[in-house]
Amino acid sequence: MAKATAARVRTTYRCVECGWVAARWVGRCGECNAWGTVEEVGAPSARATAGPVSSPARPLTLVEVETSAAYGCGISELDRVLGGGLVPGGVVLLAGEPGVGKSTLVLEVAARAARSGKKTLYVSGEESPAQVRLRAERTSAVHDRLWFAAESDLGAVINHLEQVEPDLLIVDSVQTIGVPDADGMPGGVTQVREVSAALTRIAKQRGVATLLVGHVTKDGSIAGPRVLEHVVDVVLQFEGERQSRLRVVRALKNRFGPVDEIGCFELSDAGIVEVPDPTGLFVSRHDTEVSGTCVTVTLEGRRPLLAEVQALVAPLSGQSVRRSTSGLDSSRLAMLLAVLEKRAAIPLAGRDVYAATVGGARLSEPAADLATAIAIASAARDRTVSSSVVAVGEVGLAGELRRTPDLERRLAEAARLGFTDAVVPADPRSGVRCPVGMAVHACADLGQALRVLELSV
Repeated sequence: MAKATAARVRTTYRCVECGWVAARWVGRCGECNAWGTVEEVGAPSARATAGPVSSPARPLTLVEVETSAAYGCGISELDRVLGGGLVPGGVVLLAGEPGVGKSTLVLEVAARAARSGKKTLYVSGEESPAQVRLRAERTSAVHDRLWFAAESDLGAVINHLEQVEPDLLIVDSVQTIGVPDADGMPGGVTQVREVSAALTRIAKQRGVATLLVGHVTKDGSIAGPRVLEHVVDVVLQFEGERQSRLRVVRALKNRFGPVDEIGCFELSDAGIVEVPDPTGLFVSRHDTEVSGTCVTVTLEGRRPLLAEVQALVAPLSGQSVRRSTSGLDSSRLAMLLAVLEKRAAIPLAGRDVYAATVGGARLSEPAADLATAIAIASAARDRTVSSSVVAVGEVGLAGELRRTPDLERRLAEAARLGFTDAVVPADPRSGVRCPVGMAVHACADLGQALRVLELSV
């Protein structure tokens, strides 16, 4: 007699945000450390069978692309980041901290799309119609083809979609829209997952370009489940300091274009204004040359930007030395101070050192090492560096200068803005083509760079 063996169904638990799998249920995900996101996942009870298809498969060469061509949203800086503009059926997620200007930016996008003939539906779950109308009046964003609805229920949003039939849908924000049948409160993991999946599905079916506004958590990551970033086509991060009016949009994910572009804006009382050439915001102008300053060229995406580094070396003001930074990496500064004292004989022990950037710029790439070291050496020696000099290069622990990517593009931008001298790393593999009117000083190490600028002993 044959023995009947019952297949034992093994139950596992999976995090709905990052996909981490555990053998037993836990309250906190062991991978992304999110609470309440681990759910039970059982083995399938039956084999998958064939079902109906939405449309027959066909060769990729027969798929029409004209209907999915991107169109400009009227803001060139945003079109640059999107890779040409908004795509019918594409879903864009714009995330940023509270007060950075997300609602102002999407309202400007809605107004310019309406002026170009696109019927636009703006859905707000946070503000009343009167509040949005006041902001639209202030920023001149009122238009007859711009429709507005204040809703926080997904069913009502879908109903407005069917009635208005817009070309562009804006939802501000996706965390405020809820589904009555789903568990949890609006903004929770389950709610955001259901809302984003439904809006994305409708956008694909109707060919409606959709722009979702998202919140961020305390650590700067996008609030809600990780699936929210996976389901959309484009993820944009809207950044800016509260003390500065400069705002930057950068792409974290883009299925329609590059992810190494940025767009620059300036937040004003009249709304948000494009800044096609933001270099002047990060470089100060001095009537007379002062010590402790040096200009570098950093790359934000594909765009070269000039930024000024300022340094101050002062006598010891307390029992221990102070190392203060603003816009620079403090650990990187500590390394540069050690290299300057050991390899270039710059006396810094027992002295306070302050280093900062101009205009709230944040310099994180190693290409700013040389300019930072030159600014500190200039402040320590109390000797000025010509305002026509730029310095680009990474400094190693041995004091060597390392090759910097896209150096010619950086130097071309500096030459366009009137800089006549550049201090760069010496590249034995290939020479650097000098821009017209610029003298390039290729140096092998930090000591040679300081000697070129007359900052050594």
